[in-house]
Amino acid sequence: MKLENIQSMWKEDSVIDQIDLDKASLQTPSLHAKYLELLNEKRLSLKSYEVKYNQLLKTKWMWYTDKLSKDEIDDLGWSYDPFDGYNKPLKSDYSYYFNADKDLSDLKLKVEYLTECVDTLKEILNIITWRHQSIKNAIDWLKFTNPAG
Repeated sequence: MKLENIQSMWKEDSVIDQIDLDKASLQTPSLHAKYLELLNEKRLSLKSYEVKYNQLLKTKWMWYTDKLSKDEIDDLGWSYDPFDGYNKPLKSDYSYYFNADKDLSDLKLKVEYLTECVDTLKEILNIITWRHQSIKNAIDWLKFTNPAG
């Protein structure tokens, strides 16, 4: 599920009906379950992509440092010269190549996107955790504004 979908669902689910506060209160556990399930799913995806990123980083490091065999490079479909004819850089400069590498950047973007999804879902769950307080405040306000009723 995309971040946009999560945000759209939350826009609908976050509304507390001022008229039907008891129903809103009873919805809290199901909302918690719904968003906790999404959070767990995104956390597992994030872990998976972090592992893929680290594995690819290691393979790229081996490629850049000339530790892969010709057969391994052929299997990966990569060039035999990771520096495109330029002189081999100093060890301290390898980070520039890793940061600019398209394969690593693509996986890093997926990791960052999933991290944003996880952070959003954590924030939603935090709000759901304190939803009862919002409902209580609404009830107290109704009591205050309608003292006779």
